[in-house]
Amino acid sequence: MRLLPVWSHPDVIVGTETSDDAGVFRLRPDLAIVNTVDFFTPIVDDPYTFGQIAAANALSDVYAMGADPVTTLNIVGFPKGTLGLEVLGEILKGGGERARAAGAVVIGGHSIIDPELKYGMAVTGVVHPDRVIRNVGVREGDVLVLTKPLGTGIVATALKKRKAARATVRAAVASMVSLNGPASRIARRFPVHACSDVTGFGLLGHAAEMAMGSGVSLVLDSAALPLLPGARRLAEQGFLTGGCRRNRAYLADKVVIARAVPAGLREVAFDPQTSGGLLLALPAKAAEKLTRELHTDGIEAATIVGRATTRREAWVYLT
Repeated sequence: MRLLPVWSHPDVIVGTETSDDAGVFRLRPDLAIVNTVDFFTPIVDDPYTFGQIAAANALSDVYAMGADPVTTLNIVGFPKGTLGLEVLGEILKGGGERARAAGAVVIGGHSIIDPELKYGMAVTGVVHPDRVIRNVGVREGDVLVLTKPLGTGIVATALKKRKAARATVRAAVASMVSLNGPASRIARRFPVHACSDVTGFGLLGHAAEMAMGSGVSLVLDSAALPLLPGARRLAEQGFLTGGCRRNRAYLADKVVIARAVPAGLREVAFDPQTSGGLLLALPAKAAEKLTRELHTDGIEAATIVGRATTRREAWVYLT
């Protein structure tokens, strides 16, 4: 990010100078657009499900900003001569289904010949300029709520090696396919100070971004973390992604982990997530009510996972 040119414009509300989940541009006093893009290689075998997951993942950045998606563009890298076009058709159908469920419209896209299959979306959302939620602004005393279980990267790694139980895979797919829209819309009724969706940098990485941008430290309770069934056991068996190791290296001087935290929970906290949940910071009483409302709406994994304190030596503590 440091190598990117900094664009200055009076209507840029959120740009590249921060680690926010999407960019925000004001069109008029009561309307701003939110722009984001995301794509990746398949993490499941079924092309339709892959399309759903990739679309849900891309849409999530808009929800993290407190916005609603309105249009999407498909992004495709497709190998020549090795896969039938029916595979691509199923991927696009899956992505389109999630866009439709989000209330957005697929209005086009772009494809290239690529030796490795890739799919994702560029998404545009809308929000009132005064209601943008950023990943900075956490206040001392805030409580952290996470809306989805952790462990998708670990489960996907085990799946590739045919070592993940069917129930574990089903739970991971269900979580990755589900949209963060309902959680986002419920959260907007509360005094949320900051929000990020937990994706490639893992829980600890996104928590560190929130802490660094807000000038506070975050303390996460490892025993409270919601986990996909079997994720901790698979982590203990060594089914870790390359991204997990990169996250650990990047966060070495930013995160302190208590010795008592079990190895499996450590790895889950570093694990890169695909279409992960929202990590929300808000006052304690509001967080308790928010969690209850999320549960009532069927978002059963929603859990209070930590709190914000005054700035300490490290940005994030896992206890």
